[in-house]
Amino acid sequence: MQVKRLFDVLHYQQQTHPQAVAIASIKDGNWWKVSTDELINFSNKLSLGLLKLGIQKGDKVAVVTSANRTEWNICDQGIGQIGAINVPLYPTISEADYEHILTHSEAKICIVSDSKLYDKVKNLKTRVATLQEVYTFDQVEGAKNYEEIMQLGEGGDVAQIKAISDTIAPNSLATLIYTSGTTGTPKGVMLSHHNIVSNVLTVRAELPITAGHTALSFLPLCHIFERMVIYTYLYAGANIYYSDIDTLKDKLGTVRPHFFTTVPRLLEKVYEGIVNKGLALTGIKKKLFFWALEMADKYDYDQKPSFLFKIADKLIFSKWREGLGGRIMGIVTGSAACPLKMARVFSAAGIPIREGYGLTETSPVLTFNRFVEGGAMLGTVGMPIKDVEIKIAEDGEILAKGPNIMMGYYKEPEKTREVLTEDGWFSTGDVGTFVTNNAGNKFLKITDRKKELLKTSGGKYVAPAPIESKFRENFFIEQIMVIGESKKFVSALIVPAYPVLEQFANENGIAFTYRNDLIAHPKVLAKYQSIVDELNPNFSHIEQIKKFKLLTNEWTPESGELTPTMKLKRKVINERYTKEIESIYND
Repeated sequence: MQVKRLFDVLHYQQQTHPQAVAIASIKDGNWWKVSTDELINFSNKLSLGLLKLGIQKGDKVAVVTSANRTEWNICDQGIGQIGAINVPLYPTISEADYEHILTHSEAKICIVSDSKLYDKVKNLKTRVATLQEVYTFDQVEGAKNYEEIMQLGEGGDVAQIKAISDTIAPNSLATLIYTSGTTGTPKGVMLSHHNIVSNVLTVRAELPITAGHTALSFLPLCHIFERMVIYTYLYAGANIYYSDIDTLKDKLGTVRPHFFTTVPRLLEKVYEGIVNKGLALTGIKKKLFFWALEMADKYDYDQKPSFLFKIADKLIFSKWREGLGGRIMGIVTGSAACPLKMARVFSAAGIPIREGYGLTETSPVLTFNRFVEGGAMLGTVGMPIKDVEIKIAEDGEILAKGPNIMMGYYKEPEKTREVLTEDGWFSTGDVGTFVTNNAGNKFLKITDRKKELLKTSGGKYVAPAPIESKFRENFFIEQIMVIGESKKFVSALIVPAYPVLEQFANENGIAFTYRNDLIAHPKVLAKYQSIVDELNPNFSHIEQIKKFKLLTNEWTPESGELTPTMKLKRKVINERYTKEIESIYND
């Protein structure tokens, strides 16, 4: 069969390579493994239940889950195949954001995973005119359970579903995804079935994964990146296992995945853990470890392994692979810029890291580095995918055109026209350029966000993202934001990696009670100054960090400094740390 709508993907799997484990997630402390046929049957029950509740084609149903779980997919399939619109929401947004999105989307039903989320949205029934009911996956006191919807659909006529699904065109609205947004009110991105399916089919052709392979998923399903990847896994016939971040280490060992997607910060954490283990070694073992690490740090894609490299692999890198389950064939990272060091070192260790690029508005993939020889280039986000055109505007902005470009922003035609031309070119807001590898292939390199370029008081433009990415490679730095708009020089707010810093303090006899004491200590300030001095030569004189301020609290989505996709909310951070910034420039 030909896949044209999102709900076709599961039926394609049923016809071509049905799986005993289509999706597995933890339920009541054990793996709940759901086959292809079971997933279809559960989805049909939900569809029929929604129809009995009066949900019709075009109605919006919001779904929120704290962790990836099979029920989310049942809802996604069940909502989509009756022509209703899935509105996935982040679990970390505020109650005010929930109210705005549910009101703006005119959601009729909201389904949440647990009591914590239920407490956030239960009172919105009185404030959101269209919202009829809130259901929960878990048993929550006082809440209706989504099993009630399933029971309504028990014994229903599946022909009802087919009669509706046959009328759903590929170019019709499939989902409404509200952007996390680094500034302003979230916008509802309208993606059609064709938008996402085109991405799934193209990406699938480039991934080293086939029927029966195992994929691990832990990035939020409400984000289009992980959601598209899940459709891709289903299309390929992979066995999907869900995890949360807290239990990821254990899941890697038990699931032993062939493939997963991630974000750079997680890779950085894994790398820090590996190096810390190396630092704890002694004697010849420690020397061998850092000898191997030095070799990895010089690696380039498609490099043929030397005899010495094979020794390093056997003694050191093979243990890294075992730590990830021992079967990794590929990892794709996105959402934020991947530090060059991470891609280089992990790939050298036989854990192929490939960076990609895209936005919610592009369903999402525009470019990514391939897993074939000549198909990847370090420091880039890869080559454009099939049927996608990329060009660079005169001001450096990346423009994209293709079947994956959104339908527009929901109820906001003016904002749509700001980014999408009549002939289909989408303005990404990112700045970039094309570079060529030794094989003659052109790769896209992101240099910064257009709106995030700093302009110093001297009129010089500075791109903060590459500077931040380089500094985050250092173990002592957890987070960093480069500042300097309308200032005489560039500086930075730095959140130290406190576990590393506290170890440094213990080793150097630095006594402290609170973090404020620690970051004010002369030896600590000297340490961070030495890091700045070491890394500054990687940048031009104008781009170099002249001063910095160490901060006590990590930035999180919950505290408001990061978006749900872990991007810096620069405006928020600038406002919250006005005093600290002023002290940098007034001292």
